[in-house]
Amino acid sequence: MSDKRKVVITGACGKVSSLLIPELSQHYDLTLIDVKPGERQGEELENLITADLVDQDRDQYRQHFAGADTIIHNGFFRTGDNVVTGDYFQPELANVQMAYNIYRTAWEEGVRRVIMTSSNHAADYYERLLLDGKMDTISHETQNRSYAWYGWAKDAYEHMGFVFALGEINGKPLENVQIRIGAPREDDIDRCELGDLRKARRALATYISQRDLCQLYIKSIECEDIRDKQGIPFQIFYGISGNNHAFWSLVNAREVIGYEPQDNSDIRFRDKWQKHIEAADHTA
Repeated sequence: MSDKRKVVITGACGKVSSLLIPELSQHYDLTLIDVKPGERQGEELENLITADLVDQDRDQYRQHFAGADTIIHNGFFRTGDNVVTGDYFQPELANVQMAYNIYRTAWEEGVRRVIMTSSNHAADYYERLLLDGKMDTISHETQNRSYAWYGWAKDAYEHMGFVFALGEINGKPLENVQIRIGAPREDDIDRCELGDLRKARRALATYISQRDLCQLYIKSIECEDIRDKQGIPFQIFYGISGNNHAFWSLVNAREVIGYEPQDNSDIRFRDKWQKHIEAADHTA
């Protein structure tokens, strides 16, 4: 029997999971779940379990949670219809249901901690103000505000997690961490029109490298005590690297779990940023 922590990853075939699995598999005994078979880097995932986690009959998948130390919830429900109609409410409602199923099943099976992959969009209303210079920074303590259903759903994940962490409804707390993912991509700045400093700055501000992403999740698993100042085992961390252009605070992640990002978008993409500056100066 393995002496490694058992860690369950939902949405195992998705983007965030594809960045985490290679590193996390070196540290933990992983159970990988997705709603349907998929590939990672062109290869089928070994030992992938297929399960519909939106299903309210939790007995259909609770066996995969049994004995787990941590659940990382990356699962996401998407339907093609919303692309045409623009009505994202119903699929996001399904995502809120799935988040509840994850929390509830984890609580029922005695899982120590849930790490919920939230999003910066839980508070994306402020982004325009930040980019326009009307605000300098926001933190995990800034009241959530979103302008779309996607961010509303992520906000619901977080609020639901707080309810489970309190333990007043179910009788015992469920530890959980909300990670507000930024931009775990290497090409965002390439997609900005040359000289558009506003969009280029956004790309630099929100970037997170693969190794920083893995560190953030590993430290969120390994930290022994995640209680906040009121003693509630609940935390929100922004998922970005140590970027000079950042407008989301990393103070909470640094103080609670000792997050120490190794990368900085201003250094990683300095040549590309310089081209944007030169193009903007030429246009001006």
